[in-house]
Parts: sequence; C-alpha cells; structure tokens
Amino acid sequence: MKKRVWLGAFALCSALALNANAALPISDSQGEQLPSLSPMLKEVNPAVVNIATFSTQKVYNPLLNDPFFRRFFNVPEQQARPQQQRRQASAGSGVIVDAGEGTIVTNYHVIKGADEIEVSLVDGRNFDAKLVGADPEVDIAVLHIEADDLTDLPISNSDKLDVGDFVVAIGNPFGLGQTITTGVVSALGRTGLGIEGYENFIQTDASINPGNSGGALVNLNGELIGINTAIIAPGGGNVGIGFAIPTNMMRRVADQILDHGEVTRGQIGVAIQDITPELQEAFDLENGQKGVLVTEVLEDSEAEEAGLKSGDVILSVDGKETPNAGQLRHRIAFSGIGNAVELEIIRDGDPMTVDVKVGQSTSKSGDVRLHKLLKGIGVANSPDGEGVVITDVDPQSRAAAAGLRSDDVILSVNRSKVNTVADLDQVLSRVDDKLLLQIRRGRGVFYLVLR
Repeated sequence: MKKRVWLGAFALCSALALNANAALPISDSQGEQLPSLSPMLKEVNPAVVNIATFSTQKVYNPLLNDPFFRRFFNVPEQQARPQQQRRQASAGSGVIVDAGEGTIVTNYHVIKGADEIEVSLVDGRNFDAKLVGADPEVDIAVLHIEADDLTDLPISNSDKLDVGDFVVAIGNPFGLGQTITTGVVSALGRTGLGIEGYENFIQTDASINPGNSGGALVNLNGELIGINTAIIAPGGGNVGIGFAIPTNMMRRVADQILDHGEVTRGQIGVAIQDITPELQEAFDLENGQKGVLVTEVLEDSEAEEAGLKSGDVILSVDGKETPNAGQLRHRIAFSGIGNAVELEIIRDGDPMTVDVKVGQSTSKSGDVRLHKLLKGIGVANSPDGEGVVITDVDPQSRAAAAGLRSDDVILSVNRSKVNTVADLDQVLSRVDDKLLLQIRRGRGVFYLVLR
C-alpha cells in the first residue's frame, strides 16, 4: 500500500516534469521507464561555476579603532594601524550568462572585499576573474573571464513564473562542489525581509545553503529564472525557505553595469508607507484592498508636477499591483529614468490614474567610488536634509579603520559642507590624497582624517 502511494505521488510529479519536455525517460533495472532531470542538467551544469575569493584581512585593536578612545587617551593615529594581516578565502557560485563575452553574474556579497577572484568550471578549468561592477543594494555583481568554449544559460522571463512551478537550484554549497536540489516556487514578490536595499525575491523550498549564493535557479527547461541569494535559517541550516533574485531584476542591473559601469535608479519624489488595517479604514478603502499610502510629496519633484498629493493611495504602476512599499519602490526604481509611468490611485475614495515622469535618484548604487579613501561605504541623503548618512561600512575598509560607522552623518568634507550625495560627489571630485570629514554621531560632532 505504501509503495503504491509513493509511486502515485512520484508519477504525478513525473507527469508534470515530462510535460515540460525536460525530464526525459530512462529505464530502471526492470525495464520500466522513469523520469530524470539528468539530460537537462547535463546541458545546464557547465554554465554554473564555483567562485573562490581571497582577501587580506587587516587586524585592528578594537579600542584603538575608536576615534573617541584615541583622542581621550591621546593615542597617535599610527598605533591604530593594523598589527598583522590574515589571508582569508571564501566560496560561492556564479552563472555564465554570455559565453562569447565571458560574462558571469553572481551575488555582490560573494565577492565583496575580495582581492582576488577565481572561477572554476565543471570541466576542471580555473580562471582569474575581473570584477566589472556591482550593485550592493540588489546584491548583484558582474564578472568577466577570458576563456573559450564556455556554456551560458538561456534567460527566462521571470514575470511569467507562478507559485507552484517546479525549480532546480544549482550551486556550490559548503564548498562541496556542483550540487543540485529541487523544489517549487513557494511565493513571489517577497519584500520587507531586510536582506537587500531593493527586494523582489522568488521564494523557493529548493534547498539553498551557504555557498549556493550566486548560483542558478532554473526551470525544468533549463532556463535561468533567478540568482540564488539568501535563506531564512533560524537554526543555522536550511529550513526550506530560500530566496532568489528574479532574472528580470538581475538583467536590468547587469545591463546597466555592462553598459555604463554603474546602476542608476528612478524615483518620483514621494515618501510612502504600507497600509495597516487602521489606515485602510481611515482612508475608506475596500476591505482587503492593498496599496501604498503617500505620506509626503517632495517640493519640485516629479510627483508634485504630476499632481500627486499626500493621502493618495497608489494601487499599481503600469497595471502591476503594488501591495506594499517595497514593491512600489522596486517598480519605480527600475521603470527607466525619463520614462512616464501610469499610477492607479485612490484619492478621497475615488479611483483615478496619474501619469508621472520617473526622475533620477540622488543616491547611486555601489561603493562610494568617487574617492579611494571611502571605498567600502554606502551613502544616502539624510532625511533631515543635513549631511549624508553612511548606510554601510565594509569592516575591512580603510574607512572602517579610521573609525567610520553605519549611521554616521558626513556634514562636511575638507571644510566644504555637504547636504546631499550630489554635494559629496562634487566635493570629492576635487580631493586628492587626504580627507577631513566632519561627522555627526548621535548627539556628538567630531572630525576624522583619512589618508
């Protein structure tokens, strides 16, 4: 009885797989035909690579790394320099997306802080890889290798995915080497996880573990549908909740990096928030209706020019629903600067549409590339309009060694006041080999020198 139940469930999965023209039949020891993903994987596996990164970690005394400590005890800056260096290695995965050009896509966190990047193919060949560019907020990096006879993956339209579609995850978990796991699409459009700055994840129960990051999530036709990125692992291991960046999102980022060397994102100039049940009632929305509440329209913004108002509820962008702030932020960011988008909104209980031009966000993706001394930090405009907020600091960077921390606010550079990222860009373009930063941390203000 148990055998019949098991075979029945297996036959159902087999039939679905066979309909996808991917799982071709093979024969068992009794001559009966069984489905297999092996023929598809033989085509796909050569396009998924292992990535090894090597970096030199500088070791600092944590107390000497604090500028307040050094100033209080009059410790010379030289004593805060690294005492020793350690060679570190880490492993991840990547996907060849253009065999002719040697272009590989992976996660930014796989290669973050790497001095050297080595790519290994399933045929045993190894290549040194060059970092073309990266977008930390989406967690995508583009690499290049000089190699012949490569295999790339066809890229599918991830907008066509449905919950329940069968998927296969391929990568290098725990450095074991090429490994596949199978599952289904568990959910789409996952946001608000706090994993990346821009989130629109595919959720899957195909096992994703450390080392799978940057690997391929493919459909049963062997087409790339996502880049495996993260897991929820409360106990430290896989619990069947993994996340992948959809290919459509990946392509927008990778294309900008390849074409322009950086990623720019759109904005329309509004402050927004998710709608709670209380707000739903207060703004006379239908029961269960989802949207995003506009809390402020910025002066002289594209939204103000289009006539958007505080209290408007945005339901969709170009016909695609925006049930939460993360989805709206994502759709606007990747709609194309200069393009007009149609917003479906509710104002005072009445539905209407508004056309809004997409402007360019003042913050750019990636590390602050304008000065080598600030490599490894992320920045954004301060909500109060005074200074530039440091959003992220690479612990191995020179900026971290000087004492910069996340949530610090840069008020001035070399005595020139900076109120926005654009101001910081302009000031840093005139600086050579030394930075004098005025920093606000909490209620205190102090100066730091970076050489």
